[in-house]
Amino acid sequence: MEKITSRSNPVCIHTKKLGKSKSYRDEYGQFLCDGGKLLDEAIAANADILTILTIEKIEQDIPTGTTVYNVDKDLISSLSPLKTPQDVLFICRAKEFTGIDYTKGTHILLDNIQDPGNVGTILRSAYAFGIDSVILTEDSADIYNPKSVRASMGAIFKQRTIRKPLNEITELKKQGVKFIGTSNDVHSTDVRHSNFGDAIIVLGNEGKGISENLFAVCDEVVRIPLSPDCESLNAAIAASIIMWEATKRTGGGVCHH
Repeated sequence: MEKITSRSNPVCIHTKKLGKSKSYRDEYGQFLCDGGKLLDEAIAANADILTILTIEKIEQDIPTGTTVYNVDKDLISSLSPLKTPQDVLFICRAKEFTGIDYTKGTHILLDNIQDPGNVGTILRSAYAFGIDSVILTEDSADIYNPKSVRASMGAIFKQRTIRKPLNEITELKKQGVKFIGTSNDVHSTDVRHSNFGDAIIVLGNEGKGISENLFAVCDEVVRIPLSPDCESLNAAIAASIIMWEATKRTGGGVCHH
């Protein structure tokens, strides 16, 4: 296992940039992960692990083709974009998902969800409830942001996700795809009384709600009933409740691809 001591080492420079820049992640099709628990999840999911930087010897069975480097604690701390870096950093290749049929199954669309922690938590819930895919509009947070990756608790390696331009999403309407919007409006359908079968469920920004273009293609709008003096829920919590209701009412869930 080769030892790296300098921050100016090309591996370190690459690692640092992956943690900081979405455009850099997009350019290379790679993302940064941290922690032994997440490494366990990546190995179990047969993720394409390219590089590991570690303080101590790796106990796990490392996939063939993965390069492992020994580094010290200070170097790990300087490379990690997170406030509480762990003893392992590793780089994975982003997975591309194609051929998803949006006319069948339950799909979640994140419209302008800005917080990467919320996005990661939604991915975690989506995988737990067997959601067929998670779609993100281009103005939503990056699923490969290190905060999203950590919050996903391993779902990042397993849940089918795809980022689509708004015009491609609205074009799905012409293919017969059903859209269900979400809102706090009291005139919306109570989420407990909706039929979520074979649909894309649109979750909007906590403050602004669903964008006008997406709202226009919604066949139905649902709401989570709240106490009169409660304004709204955290986006990830609201998404989890709706996904639970959707899979409960359609008989889906725990059906991973």
